[in-house]
Amino acid sequence: MLPPYALAGLRVLDFSHALAGPHCTLLLSDYGAEVYKLEAPGGSDMGRDWGPPFAGEHSSFFLGLNRGKQGIAIDLKQPEGVDLCLRLLETMDVLIENFRSGTMDRLGLGYAAVAARSPRLVYCSISGDGQQGPSRHEAAMDLIVGCASGVLSVTGTEAGETVRSWYAVCDINAGLFATIGILMALRAREQTG
Repeated sequence: MLPPYALAGLRVLDFSHALAGPHCTLLLSDYGAEVYKLEAPGGSDMGRDWGPPFAGEHSSFFLGLNRGKQGIAIDLKQPEGVDLCLRLLETMDVLIENFRSGTMDRLGLGYAAVAARSPRLVYCSISGDGQQGPSRHEAAMDLIVGCASGVLSVTGTEAGETVRSWYAVCDINAGLFATIGILMALRAREQTG
């Protein structure tokens, strides 16, 4: 069993939203990483509105996935916000995002731009259809990936009606594999510089 602070000292800037990315950074945070969840001013994570249940005005889904993280608000549509992120990334070990392919490039925060300033940074992009495939610009929420992959073909009622799984298996697994990938990349960085 890992000690609860196995990742102490690891600094993560989390651009992710919904479930896959926040699940990954929740795991990193649970083991001691300092996770800074970045949103637009006013909150931009769509998970903020997912419920019920709600705890007052706040989605229990959002609160549960983002516990243990520090929230920061930066307007990435402003050049000053992008510059602030680039400076902040110079102090980070990991960047994680799960936007549609090309979004981070359009913001000026794509891998090439960030690596030029922070070559040791581990850059993790979670996407349902990859970064270069023909569907790379499509949305890939859990239900969409579940349908495309055939997961929904094995869930349903005894009468044969297809129903969504109660467990977001695609997003949860994406978050787990992202965590594994980040840890392997950190180990490779430790060995190779």
